[in-house]
Amino acid sequence: MVKLVANRLKDFIESEKSGGLLLFVCTFASLLITNATVGDDYLNFWHKDIGGHTITQWINDGLMAIFFMMVGLEIMNEVEDGELSSWRTALLPISGALGGMIVPALIYLYFNWGLDTQNGFGIPIATDLAFTLAILSLFSKRVPFGLKIFLTAFSILDDVGGIIVIVLFYTESLAWIYLTLALSIFVILLLLNRKFNVTHLAPYLIGGIAMWYFMLNSGVHATLAGILLAVTIPFRKNDKNCLSVRMQNWLHYPVAYIILPIFALANMAINIEGKWDQSLGEPFAMGIILGLLVGKPIGITLFSYLSVKTKMAKLPEDTNWKEIFGVGLIGGVGFTMSIFITLLSFADYPEIENAAKLIIMLTSILAGIIGYTWLNFVLKKDSELNDHNL
Repeated sequence: MVKLVANRLKDFIESEKSGGLLLFVCTFASLLITNATVGDDYLNFWHKDIGGHTITQWINDGLMAIFFMMVGLEIMNEVEDGELSSWRTALLPISGALGGMIVPALIYLYFNWGLDTQNGFGIPIATDLAFTLAILSLFSKRVPFGLKIFLTAFSILDDVGGIIVIVLFYTESLAWIYLTLALSIFVILLLLNRKFNVTHLAPYLIGGIAMWYFMLNSGVHATLAGILLAVTIPFRKNDKNCLSVRMQNWLHYPVAYIILPIFALANMAINIEGKWDQSLGEPFAMGIILGLLVGKPIGITLFSYLSVKTKMAKLPEDTNWKEIFGVGLIGGVGFTMSIFITLLSFADYPEIENAAKLIIMLTSILAGIIGYTWLNFVLKKDSELNDHNL
């Protein structure tokens, strides 16, 4: 059982590692192309109307639903048969995730309370799992396995928090008929799994598409359909061939190498003009920068420490608090989810939206550099590990 979970986590980490590097390349490529001589044509392409929605909107509402479905599958697998399957092991990453959301949100609200930009409080609560695992992979065998598990678990829980925030705070109006239809399909799919033991993909796929359509028209963000569909997919302990595990394996590479890079290309098509850097002193910018760079490491470390101090959770034997703080630092790499929430927060303020996306990118890079430097200092050197293993 332990070997199965470890192998599954290793495969997940490996695919996300290289995917994070590709995401980084696509981000810079999109910025360079947008600000080159062909920039206008490039921008026009992403804003081309297809069926009443732009290509970028189809990506954000459609392709990203698949990304959220993969996140949902990973969450369910961890809850059923992984690090989140018992309170004792789950409380440490749960505490870290809560701290990593609450403290950055409070910092953002401190600067933006009562302003038009107040709605952006969800931006700095996010951690980009692909990028953080890519950074962690640079240390090879120097990273304790318990630290990798902590990072993966709290990042996944971070995504759960982000999804909850999106549903609760970024839904403006509801079309109850569509929402009822979407939730009815969810219940039907859940019954197919739990009561009738249906393990074929077809009914879940057909139901998932219908649920996405109704969710899209309900006023709730359509990506929620991806999470709900993941909850309905059959999972069986000790069974590598169950539908949930197989779908997770199928989706990892398309998500890492196609969906997220396309998301970066479309949403980082930003025309850098004027004195955009003057926005760095604006309240929304201060909230994002300090939320990710300061709020994340403090929140993750403090809440984790309190959970261990009160004996609610236990620190993994092969990790220490300096390493947890280092993971908190790279937790400030928000990127994908931060940009996604930015699109919802500042849809009516395109100049702020563009500036916020650039600030998220720059802050995420800085958080990655600081986190890497810190971990490089506190992690045991390869020579020490070899001496220990002798």
